[in-house]
Formats: sequence, C-alpha cells, structure tokens
Amino acid sequence: MSQNLKNGIIDYTAAFIVLIAVFVCLVPFLYIFSQSLSSNKAIISHAVTIYPIDFNIEAYKVVFGDAGMLYSLFYTVILTVVFVLLALTVTILAAYPLTKKRLKGRNALLLMMLFTMYFSGGLIPDYLNVKNLGLLNTPFALILPGMMSVYYMIILKSFFQSLPESLEEAAHLDGCNELQILLKIVLPLSKPALATVSLLYAVFRWNYFQDALFYITDQNLNTIQLKLYNVINISQQMSGENVNVNLPSEALKAASIMFGTVPILLVYPWLQKYFVSGIMIGAVKG
Repeated sequence: MSQNLKNGIIDYTAAFIVLIAVFVCLVPFLYIFSQSLSSNKAIISHAVTIYPIDFNIEAYKVVFGDAGMLYSLFYTVILTVVFVLLALTVTILAAYPLTKKRLKGRNALLLMMLFTMYFSGGLIPDYLNVKNLGLLNTPFALILPGMMSVYYMIILKSFFQSLPESLEEAAHLDGCNELQILLKIVLPLSKPALATVSLLYAVFRWNYFQDALFYITDQNLNTIQLKLYNVINISQQMSGENVNVNLPSEALKAASIMFGTVPILLVYPWLQKYFVSGIMIGAVKG
C-alpha cells in the first residue's frame, strides 16, 4: 500500500469521525429547536424528533411578549461585557507578574491561588460575605465574587511564558517600563489567549444564574437566565397536567433554552480561531 493511499485513508477516517462528532453535537440542538416550534401535546407524547410537530410559535410569543424579557437580555449583555472586561483585567494583572522569576514569593502566591481551585468556603460563607459587604441586590454581587478564575489565569500565564524574553529585554533597552511592555508588547501578541479567556468568562457569566438566584431579589436586576427560569416555573404551575392548555410549558422550556443560548453562540464564530489556539497553548505548556 502506497504512502499516499495510507494518508488518504487516514484523512477520510478523520473526516468521518469529525462528521460523527458534529452530528452528535448538532442533533440535541435541533431537537430543542424542534420542540420550541411544536405543540405541548406533541412534545409530551414524544412525537418530536429533529423537526417540529404541529408547528406553532406560541412559545416564542410568550418569551418575546414579556416586556421584562428583552430588558433582562439587554441588562445581561451589559453585565457580561463589564464582567469580562474587569475579570480579564484582574486575570492579566495576576498572571503577568507570576511569569517573572525575579518576583519574590511567586511560588507561594501561585500555591495560594491553586489552593482555591480544590477547596472553597461553600455557599453559606459566600452568601454571608456578599451580605456583609453590602452587595445584595446590586450588580456587583454578580461581578466581584467570580472576577478571577485561577484556571483561566494559568492559561494566560502559560501564554505569557511562551513569549520570547528577548522582546522584553529589547523593550527595556529602549526605555520601556513594565506597564509599557505589558500594554504595547505582551498583550498585542497574546490575542489568542485573551480571546480564549474572554470567551470562557463570557460563557460563564451568561449561563450562570445560581448567584443571581441567591443574591438578587430585585426583578430589575434579574439576568436573562434567571428570568427564563422564573418564566418556566410559572408556566409549569399554570399548565399542570393539562397538555391542551394554551400556554405550552414544554415548548416554552425549549424556546427559553434557544433564547438564552443563541446570543452567546453568535459570539463564538468571531473568536473561534483564537479560541482553538489559546486552548492548545494552555493545554501543552505549564
């Protein structure tokens, strides 16, 4: 068997495996989308597969008909943007100094950070801490507690360490201080890692609603995920066991998932090339 034939078989096999993986990932999404456009009765009877049954858009009318829904969506977008900017800033300021061998006690600092990855205070201490700081019913309760992830910091630290030291040495000779080196040299060269960490932070903040559930009681501060959670609970209470009710609780669940998932999915294609390279660097360097 020739080498070209062997390479062709390997390429086709790899492509086939990728197609299977894409299919496995795509089918659940199509299933949820079909449910959102199907009747409640068809969903409960398990007649819906990857295409809608008894096509209707009542679930989306309920979702978009709520005046507070779009407000929560806009609020969550702003909250996510602010969170990502602040979290990225803090993570950079933690990761960059730890790459410097001349930083005294850097190993002890890194060990302290790594300790928090394996042990945490738990829900009750977190709640008491947020309460004592006067952050309840404020957007800061959804920003400050999760503003830095040690895992994401390690990704940035690994990327910063992969940059040639000669660049910083040349900048020092040109009279640049550490801040100028960080802003003008390190960060522009770190776009893949920064895009990766930004996307991970954005997905975390967009999807997470447990902190809003515990810390927020003001409806004007409800994130989109918490808003959808409340809508689903109300629809379940109203529909009960009656599958012919006008409010399609099962379809509403699917429509809510689509409503909360699609916005963050639209961001991913713009950062995909950076995301892949950033993850690979964080995976192979330590």
